[in-house]
Parts: sequence; C-alpha cells; structure tokens
Amino acid sequence: MGKKQHQKDKLYLTNKEWREEWGGKKADVPEKASFRRLPFYCCSLSMQPFEHPLCTKDGVIFDLLNIVPYLKKYGKNPVTGETLQAKELTKLNFHKNAEDKYHCPVTFKVFNSNTHIVAVKTTGNVFSFEAVEQLNLKTKNFKDLLTDEPFTRKDIITIQDPSSLDKFNLANFHHLKNNLKVVNEEEEKAKKDPKYYLNRANKDTLGILSELEKTYKEPEKKSTEKTSESLTERNAAHYSTGAVASSFTSTAQIPVTQQEAAIVDQDIVRYREVKKKGYVRLQTNHGDLNLELHCEMVSKTCENFIKLCASGYYDNTIFHRSIKNFMIQGGDPTGTGRGGESAWGEPFRDEFKPNLIHQGRGILSMANSGPNTNKSQFFITYRSCRHLDEKHSVFGRLVGGLETLSALERVETDEKDRPKEVIKLIKATVFVNPFEEVDAVLQKEREKKEEEEKQQVNLESDARVFFSINDCFSQFCFQVSNLVEEEAARKKKAAATPAEAPKVYRSGVGKYIKQKPASRDAETADLAPQQSKKKIKVSGGFKDFSSW
Repeated sequence: MGKKQHQKDKLYLTNKEWREEWGGKKADVPEKASFRRLPFYCCSLSMQPFEHPLCTKDGVIFDLLNIVPYLKKYGKNPVTGETLQAKELTKLNFHKNAEDKYHCPVTFKVFNSNTHIVAVKTTGNVFSFEAVEQLNLKTKNFKDLLTDEPFTRKDIITIQDPSSLDKFNLANFHHLKNNLKVVNEEEEKAKKDPKYYLNRANKDTLGILSELEKTYKEPEKKSTEKTSESLTERNAAHYSTGAVASSFTSTAQIPVTQQEAAIVDQDIVRYREVKKKGYVRLQTNHGDLNLELHCEMVSKTCENFIKLCASGYYDNTIFHRSIKNFMIQGGDPTGTGRGGESAWGEPFRDEFKPNLIHQGRGILSMANSGPNTNKSQFFITYRSCRHLDEKHSVFGRLVGGLETLSALERVETDEKDRPKEVIKLIKATVFVNPFEEVDAVLQKEREKKEEEEKQQVNLESDARVFFSINDCFSQFCFQVSNLVEEEAARKKKAAATPAEAPKVYRSGVGKYIKQKPASRDAETADLAPQQSKKKIKVSGGFKDFSSW
C-alpha cells in the first residue's frame, strides 16, 4: 500500500480533470484539423459530382444546372461571395478513359487528389500541368494541344494545385456560412411523397405501394367544431370548467382567475324537460300496430325512433326476422339484418331502466350487435324475454293492434327465421312527439332571453346617451361656476387692495393741497411795507352808571 494512494480522492474537480474529462474548454484546434476538402470532380455548390462543368477564372468548378439558378437569385460567387456573372464562366471539357475515370488526354495519366490540373480558357480543354509545361510553356508553343487554337499564358486556369487547396475548403464556402440555397420546386413537391425517402425497396414492396396509391381513399374529415352555446340557467352545471385549476397547475395554460360554470350538453337539458310519452302507429300489410314510447325515461332511444319514423326512414321496409313465441324484428332498409343507421348517423349508447323489462307480449325494444351499438333496428316481443334484460334497451310497448301482432306471428318462416310471406311496414306515423314541444318551449325561452338582452342593450345605450347629455350639462354648469368664482375673486382682490395715497406737496398743514402759483402784483403787494394800526387803550377801572 502506497503512501499517496488517496492523493486524487478530492472533494472538488481539478483544472486538468475539468478540461480533459468533464467537458471543459479544450485546446485550440489547429486550422488543418477543421479543413474539409471537396474533390475536384464535384460541384462547389451542390457538393455532388458534376455533369456539365463550368469554372471561374480562379478555377472553382460548378455544375451548369446549379450555378445558373443561383446566379439569377443572388448574383454572387457561391464560394467567395464576390459578384459573379454567367458570362464570366468557362465551359470545361473533361476526358475519361475506358475505366470511366478522368485523365489527361495527352499523357493519359489519371487525375487524382495530388494531380496538378489546368485548363485552357479559350477551348475549355483540361490537361495535366505536366503536359502543358513540357509541350507549351517550355517550348513557347502557346497552342491548344488538341485543337491547335492559340492562347496566352493568362488563359491557363489552375483547376487543382496540390500545394494550394484553400479553394476546396468547405469551411470557407460563402453559401454554406450564410445558408444560401435555391429552392427547387420539383424537389419540394417530391419530398411530400413518402416514397421520396425510400432508398431501397424490392419489386414486391413497390408493387404494393403502387396498388395502395391507386385504391387508397382519404377518410372524410368530420367537423369536430362545436357551436358555442351561451351559459343560461338551464344549461349551467353545478361544477366549473376547471380552467382556474388547470391554469394554476400548468404553465401551458392561459392564466384564468374567475370560476365559470360548465355548460351541460344540449340533449341533457332537453331530455330533462320531457315529461310526456310519445305515440307512433306502424301501418303494415297485415294491420296497424299502435306503440307507446317511454320518452320521459329513455329519451335518447325514443327520439331516435321518432326521428326515423317522421323522416320516412321505415317506410316500405320489411320485417326480415320472425321467431314464433319470441319476437319479430325490423327497421333495416336493406332487409338483411346487417344494415341501418341511427338518426345521427352513428351508433348510440344503451339506456336501461330497472322498471323497463322484457315482460309480457308486445314489448318494443332495440336490436343491436353488442353493447352501445344501437342503430335503427327494433323488435316486438311475442312473449316474455327476461334473458334480454340489460342487453337490449326497452323503450316502448304495444297499446293497440294485438290482433295484428298475432297475425304476424302466424306467418310461416324458413330455416333462417325469415318470413316466407313478405311482412311490409308501409308507413310510420307519429301522433305525439314530446321532443318538438320541449324544443318549442326552449326556443321561446331563448327568444325571450334574447329580447330581454336586446332591451337591456337598448336601455344601456339610452342610459349612455342620457349620461352623455348630463355630462355635457354638468360640464357647462361647471364652467359657469368657474366664471362666477373668478369674478368674485377679482372683486374681492380689488376690495382688499388699498387706494392710491394722495400726493404730498409740502410739509405741515395742507400738505396735500396744491396751490396755484402767485401773480407778480401779489408778490409786490407782499413786499410793500404795511402801516401798523394804533391800538386802542382800554382802561380797566370802574365808572358810574350815567351811561345807562
């Protein structure tokens, strides 16, 4: 046991462990590791072997069928992203040997990934650089080696140079970096066909698929849209829609904060209101059968029977099966016992009641091929058939025409219980249809409610008009009151402002009196000396009274 056996048992990841074992940042990948080379015999746009090669002045090869639509749409070189026109492209003439491999037509050497390949622009012929160098460049004989057509050194286009393969690097292609594509309409249509994705299939598989394509018919799409019903007192359930709970527990639901009562199915609402029985007469070639239908107990089954009778579905049909001491069966327009459909086109569920049993003669019940497969066929019992309880829905009984039923029972049958004499149901007549009465009552209630809602809307509109007029009047009164208040405030302000003080002309008494300027005569008069008056000396002693 070593001393450092638990040296790496740390409670954290080291830098090396994170980088090498746990997905950390790896060392920078060199450029050569990301190099993906395109073979020289492939189109630089579709990356598939070319059939009609064209090249640019830089030696980038494209296929004619791919490059023309691309240039019409983008007008750029798919590899470099520079502007490119169709007239700048040169058609190339590659040559193949007997083994269907590209080779040089002069040296007959096969081209590979390490061959230096060039082309002459004027003729488009492709050669190996070795042949052009030895026979053209060194000899200075600038004529095409196949056609003797003259060319210049600038007309030599390098298709592949093993020492410079940057133009074959897929990682640098402009159309791949920017995801530039030309949509092929025919290919898009072909992709919709599942057979487009079959790579390999034997003859048997292709034969089966072709036969299926001829005979297959798409199933008819049934409308699953339900008419939106308004919530009323009759169709409101005692439970909610559950929208609040589902929006609270699921982030995929739209948040709902108000509980809404669920809407009960319209048929359930109608069947609740059915309180009467229905009556139907079946006219046969042996007499009439009067039937009483338990519409208040098994509403769905009775409505189906009444609708079929009212629409004439049973008219001119036959009773295809009759078993003595058991029952007689009919309601199949085909007369085979395998046809018929319900009033709604689809089978409907069974309806069983404990007090509706196959007890006695003349019980009307539904024929079926299993649970919840009721359609249009029915049967009338000749005797009690308690073994059929909870298997077939009892929905009526015979109230008139026992003699006719006895006459039907006496008709002889063959080994398959088919009457030898035709028992025909000529016409079915409905006397009492409680479902129409219920529909009429519900329709009146709906119309009454719509009328009340219409009146409510009118009242609301009238109220809006009244309140709008009232608002205008209130606004007018408010403006008048504002003007009155402004005028009162102005007067109050004027009263509170002190009057302008009088002008002071001098100090002392009469300082506010403005005197007129004195004339010159007055001034001279003021300057002239005034004569003093003599004062009368009054004696203060007492005298006699002689002057009295």
